[in-house]
Amino acid sequence: MLFNLIMLAVPVVFLMASAILAVKAFERGKSRKKTVLTQIFSFAAVFAFCMVCPMVASAATGDAATASSGMADGLAYIGAALATGLSCIGGGIAVGNAAPAAIGATSEDPKAFGKAIIFVVLGEGIAIYGMLVSILLIFAR
Repeated sequence: MLFNLIMLAVPVVFLMASAILAVKAFERGKSRKKTVLTQIFSFAAVFAFCMVCPMVASAATGDAATASSGMADGLAYIGAALATGLSCIGGGIAVGNAAPAAIGATSEDPKAFGKAIIFVVLGEGIAIYGMLVSILLIFAR
């Protein structure tokens, strides 16, 4: 029981410490780009740690059938989360660039509203496709 609590606390403590160190480094004058890259690499390290530990634990128990079923479910949920998260980030970037351009085009020529709004909607469609992929990953097993 204590080991499980420690294994649960290690990633949380590591991520909190890396966030605090990144803020302190930025305050000391490090560039914003370096601090963000440090955060991304620390997140990747914690993600790898969290993915490897359950695989090692399930291999040590020898219960391959139950472990592979649980691992497949877990990986499906991770894939669904990645599909939704990354598509929403991409949709946000697309809308963030297209919406000001659509507003500018509409302010110059009100007849261009219909054409301009299509590009904004296409950017939002990316997030909807990611959500649909997530739904398929979760419920089509």
